[in-house]
This record gives sequence, structure tokens and C-alpha cells, in this order.
Amino acid sequence: MFHGDWGALTPCWAGIRSARIEVGGTGVHYLSAGEGRPGPVHLLVHPMAGSAAMWLDLIAPLSELGPVIAPDLPGTLFGHTESPHPRAAKAGPNARFLRAFAARPGIEDAVVHGWSMGALVSVLFADAAPDRVGRLVLVAPALPGPLPADEVVFWRFLGRPLLVAGAPVLRSVLRLSGRRLLDRKLRLYAGGGGAGAETFAGGGAGAGPLGGDLSRLSPEMSALLADQLRSADPRRLGDAVTALASVIGPVRGPRARPPRDRRGTLTDAAAGRRRTSSRR
Repeated sequence: MFHGDWGALTPCWAGIRSARIEVGGTGVHYLSAGEGRPGPVHLLVHPMAGSAAMWLDLIAPLSELGPVIAPDLPGTLFGHTESPHPRAAKAGPNARFLRAFAARPGIEDAVVHGWSMGALVSVLFADAAPDRVGRLVLVAPALPGPLPADEVVFWRFLGRPLLVAGAPVLRSVLRLSGRRLLDRKLRLYAGGGGAGAETFAGGGAGAGPLGGDLSRLSPEMSALLADQLRSADPRRLGDAVTALASVIGPVRGPRARPPRDRRGTLTDAAAGRRRTSSRR
């Protein structure tokens, strides 16, 4: 879905525009607002199966603080960026994509906002391109953390082989049942977070699949998500499996460690602390 000004859908999205650029021979769609305003660039990284449109309700408020750019990552279910190769949806390739994308307009010292699996991509991006990142803001981050001893044993001997073997099986299942899964999620959003949300998310009423409260979504965002689900191609759910598998391994694996940037400074992602590496 492309709009020269998303205000055509609702006034609260006025001033947000769709744009396309080419990065490494791949066509990339992104949303932007607040161009030319003073302040750092806010770079928004969506959950890895979603799209930049998931940030629409926040782009306008953030644009009061400086320019905002929200790209569609490659290999997503709802995004409009081309997928250059089958592994493009993985966390590592997405971080490398962000490094190349940020280099096009010369983004430096940005405030990078990462949501869910997009938080892991943001941390990997900050590690790979520290000059591009000034601060990290991580929302419901999927990041490595300490594991109980029994889980360490499981992931060391069984978890990783099961992950490798299970991903192809899950892709095959989704080829058969993907449309039903999307329709179920559509009922979740259409229900506004009622009983359907509880069933889908496994939490209390109103708990969304990413741990949020669907009742807090604007009506315009709920309608947009429903439209995206209706038009989604179930065959692209395979990329979502690729993305999820690339995240579960680092997050649940026993040898996961917080990354260090190339200057040796620990990335304190959980605290969102400003990077302290000196600039040359």
C-alpha cells in the first residue's frame, strides 16, 4: 500500500509519505516524515514479519523531534521491499540491509527504535555500524538472556537440531494452512481484542500476539492491519518462519552473548543506554 500522503486515509497520519529507493539492486519501500526538521533521525525497525506501517500511529509524534524513517525489511509478510534471496528475512541479513539502507541518505547518530524481533535486528545493526547509531530504543525486545540450567541442556543437545529440522516442516504446514491462520488473526483484530484475542494470544482478554493490548490500537490502525491480512499472500509465511528461526537460535541458544561493537564497547541494549564508544 503506497500513499504520497497517508493523510488521505486519516488526518492523524498526515505528512507521512511512502517512498522507494534502490539499495544494492533491491527496491526498498519506506515511510518518512519530518524531513528537514532539526533533531536526530529516528529510524524505526518493525517486527520481522510485519511492515513499516505498524509504526504509523507513532511516526507523526516522533516527527516533532526530528526526521523519521521507517523501512520495510526484506522478506516480510506485509512489506513492499523486494526479497533479494531466500535468506533475506533472517536477522543477520536484515541488519546488513539496514547498514546499507542507512548509508544511502548518510544517516548518522540516529535514534534506532526496534520492536520485538526488530529489536534484535537493531542491536545487530548497531554492532555492525556504530557510527550510524546514537541511541537504541527497544520495545518488547527479542534478545538473548540467561537461561535456566534445564533449558541450557535442552538447547545444547536437542533445541538446535529440532530448530533446523522443524523449520522446513513448518513451512510445508503453512503452505496448506496459511490462509486459515491469517483468517484467524484477522478475526483477532476485527474483534478488538476480546475473546478472540485471548484464544489466539494465550493471555488475558485484549492481549495481542506481541504482548500488547489491542484495545490501544487506533481504529485506523486496526482497519489497516485487517486490510493487510486480507490481502496477504500465505506463501510468504515461509519467510516469517525463516525470520523466526533466525531469532530463536540466538535468543534461546546457550552460547548467546550480548554483542560488542568493533571498538570493544559492550552494547547495553536492555537498558537502551547511549553508546560510549569514542569517535575518531
